[in-house]
Amino acid sequence: MAQAALNPPVAPRLGRARLTLLRIMTFFVLLAAWEALAASGWLFEGVVPSVLKVAAALWALLTSASFYFNLELTLGEVLASLALGATAGIVVGLALGTSRFGAKAFEPYLHYLAPTPKIVFLPILLVLFGVGPGSKVAMGTLSCFFPMALSVATGVRQVDAVLLRVGRSFNLSVPQLVAKIYLPSLVPAIATGLKLGLGVAIIGCLLAEIKMSNRGLGFLVMQSYAQFRIPEMYAALIVAFAVAACGNALIARFLRRGGR
Repeated sequence: MAQAALNPPVAPRLGRARLTLLRIMTFFVLLAAWEALAASGWLFEGVVPSVLKVAAALWALLTSASFYFNLELTLGEVLASLALGATAGIVVGLALGTSRFGAKAFEPYLHYLAPTPKIVFLPILLVLFGVGPGSKVAMGTLSCFFPMALSVATGVRQVDAVLLRVGRSFNLSVPQLVAKIYLPSLVPAIATGLKLGLGVAIIGCLLAEIKMSNRGLGFLVMQSYAQFRIPEMYAALIVAFAVAACGNALIARFLRRGGR
């Protein structure tokens, strides 16, 4: 028994190794398919550039001083949007989840507005906050708010009623109930809201930068497209994808550590 406890099982490790190998193989198969499509001539020249051209454009972008200025601006907008949208979503989700009357009165509005493309609000946000970073943060905040609010409101209704009765039997105030019972029970719901909120916040900020900006990753994408520098456009899109992937990985890691 002691020897078995000291030696971890081999099967899970083999399963993880096979999964990693499958992911690596899938990545290289996709690269090979892209390269074959680029060399086939089926599409207009330049629309699907060679992998080597995209890699060279990515290297040139990463070694450009102006790139980091634009990246820093977009990251700041996304982080501000995530903080504001997530905070507002948690507060509204708690309010709706704990109030049947409030949920019946106001939650339908969230369900109707959540799937609405947030780009339709951009003209209003430009009027309110101007063409600077404020309108981009507002766009990202609006995008992040809805998935967080709906996720938290659903999670509140799934909190164990026994825990709430115990809390009330100890005469806990509403802030104490929130801090000691609701928020710890809502970690999965908040995690889901953060992951969804991060993705749509990035999309909202990039869309706002593409439509009306002279700075940021979205501006770099649109500038490359307007000048038909397609490899540079793909390079900027790869960076945007990497930002989203790293953000989701950091959120997942932070929540796993918090859960332990």
